[in-house]
Amino acid sequence: MVNQFHIIAFTHRNFDVNKIGKLHIDADFQKERLTHLKESLDLTEVMFLSTCNRVEFLFCTDCVVNTELISRFFFTLYPELHIDDINDFTVSGELYHGMHAVEHVFRVASSIDSMIVGEREIITQVRTSFENCRDMGLTGDTIRVILRQTVSTAKRVYTETAIARKPVSVVALAYHTLRDMNMPLDSRILVIGAGQTNNNMGKFLKKHGYQNFAVFNRTVAKAQTLAEELRGTFHPLSSLNSYDKGFDLIISCTGAESHVISPEIYESLLQGETSKKVVIDIAIPHDLDSRIVENHSVTHISVDVLQKISAENLKERSKEITHVEEILFESMTEFAQIIRMRSIEVAMREVPNMVKQIRSAAINDVFKKDLQLLDDDSREVLDKIIGYMEKKYMSMPMKMAKEIMMK
Repeated sequence: MVNQFHIIAFTHRNFDVNKIGKLHIDADFQKERLTHLKESLDLTEVMFLSTCNRVEFLFCTDCVVNTELISRFFFTLYPELHIDDINDFTVSGELYHGMHAVEHVFRVASSIDSMIVGEREIITQVRTSFENCRDMGLTGDTIRVILRQTVSTAKRVYTETAIARKPVSVVALAYHTLRDMNMPLDSRILVIGAGQTNNNMGKFLKKHGYQNFAVFNRTVAKAQTLAEELRGTFHPLSSLNSYDKGFDLIISCTGAESHVISPEIYESLLQGETSKKVVIDIAIPHDLDSRIVENHSVTHISVDVLQKISAENLKERSKEITHVEEILFESMTEFAQIIRMRSIEVAMREVPNMVKQIRSAAINDVFKKDLQLLDDDSREVLDKIIGYMEKKYMSMPMKMAKEIMMK
């Protein structure tokens, strides 16, 4: 079961976040592309995890996971990528197999593998990614069992340790940066993208007194939902170039595969204003075209900038990692027990059928003539005895196996 479980991971540790952005797959195309991958490579399960600073592929296969298979993996999933990118991704991803892959997922969801240790947002992202892939028919029993233990482990970490009690998430870091810049509470704020990160960011700013929001999103219904929460206006993303109310702050985090804010759109948004603007761009790849920063008076707060800030925060939280590691060890031990029990359960699945077959053969063949000599009352009592013994024979092997496992 677990031996067929593998992970290919691309994170801030081994790749530039802009390079990782090339692996992003728009939500509208995930089902089609991941299903094609699963069928083409004969994978039994697939899960796709994409955040602002990591992309990971969790999958199950009976095939040997070597360079050849990984190369086919990326050629199949990203036919639009240049051969040099394909080769780079093939040889540079972090590979995990079996129980090491399970431990990696635990570490990711518990945030100690994150760019910002203690970032609680990751557990939601992991769970949502699983649910999306499950609903697309991509995952199965193995990933389901692993993710159930993953979520349980992460909850223990956040409940029993102080690793997340002083928030240093992307949202919190961005807000503290704004606070240090003394952004006025009446600042005109454009929120581009209505995903989880921008939802969190918008609600965080509203909580701290900001109130002038305009929300843009490709799916207007999502823009409307967030705008109503923020008591702002909502607009389709396509109307960004015609927005004429001006702005002081842009918060952008979309799933676009290219820049959303071009120099032309930015010029239009300025409405002739020359004052310095602030752009919080936490998308991967960046939503803001780099030429804007070069040619305009703008403070660009990107994931890259936040990564530098988080380096200092890691020192504050490092003392909690030992406690987290203890929880992870306990959880891995527990999971190994779960896997052994599931192996026994799978092996025992045929016991009920085998017992029923033995009963049927005894009644209808071996002792058929003897049973015909019995009166109805005797036959009824015998049937009860056989039924009782049948249930015991079905349950006893499993009970004994569990007792052995517990020793």
